[in-house]
Amino acid sequence: MTPKIYQEITRKKQAGHRSFAVLVDPDKVSPSQIHELCGLADEAGVDYLFVGGSLVVTNHLDEVVSNIKKETDIPVILFPGSPSQISRYADALLYLSLISGRNPELLIGQHVISAPMVRQSGLEIMSTGYMVVDGGAPTTVSYISNAAPIPHDKNEIAVCTALAGEMLGMKLIYMDAGSGARRAIHEDMIAAVAQHISILHARHAITTLNFGPATEHAPDPKPQTPTTHSPLDLGDDHLNPNPQQGLPTSSATFNAACSRSRS
Repeated sequence: MTPKIYQEITRKKQAGHRSFAVLVDPDKVSPSQIHELCGLADEAGVDYLFVGGSLVVTNHLDEVVSNIKKETDIPVILFPGSPSQISRYADALLYLSLISGRNPELLIGQHVISAPMVRQSGLEIMSTGYMVVDGGAPTTVSYISNAAPIPHDKNEIAVCTALAGEMLGMKLIYMDAGSGARRAIHEDMIAAVAQHISILHARHAITTLNFGPATEHAPDPKPQTPTTHSPLDLGDDHLNPNPQQGLPTSSATFNAACSRSRS
């Protein structure tokens, strides 16, 4: 399969342009909210929609992805937290390997189990070195992975980890502070890693969405839904987070504030 999305990201990077992606947790959205989500994403100029999460407890991933595809032409890239998070309706899949931890299951074990299913999916596969960075609080990804995150002030460890991932053949590096993090990955760390690898893919963990009342697919009645949407940088420079800019807050039940950093 021709790696169209990866080639597109690479061309943008070579031209000095960055891309804006939004991460959608299928547990935090209902089908009725997808129409508005996609409208806001189109209005904000989102380049890619990522779908997935560290712990997906509902079984409507296919429904979420297919509904997104009906509403927008923005490419959908899966961000799987387990081998079961695969949908044939998506355009591509980040094949995540937790290179910052020492859990063999998340480094290669689950990949061996999922490889036949991933190959048969027909999706564009992008091997991704997944790096978890300390966000100042225990997060879902650190708990599920049973792996210690990279210390937030150890830039040299992050750089060496990313370099190892790239030299092992990873196409992308994904830096993540995780849902529930109290602080974003520091810009100095992002910049340091970006200077040493060909492609940087950084996610800032920010509380970005208030969907209002719970739905049948989002049973948590708490008003804040953390990191359902996150700004990402698919370029070679660091982010400049600004929670006052990004997806417009045009609805009382959809209050998103994503930073957008674009050359």
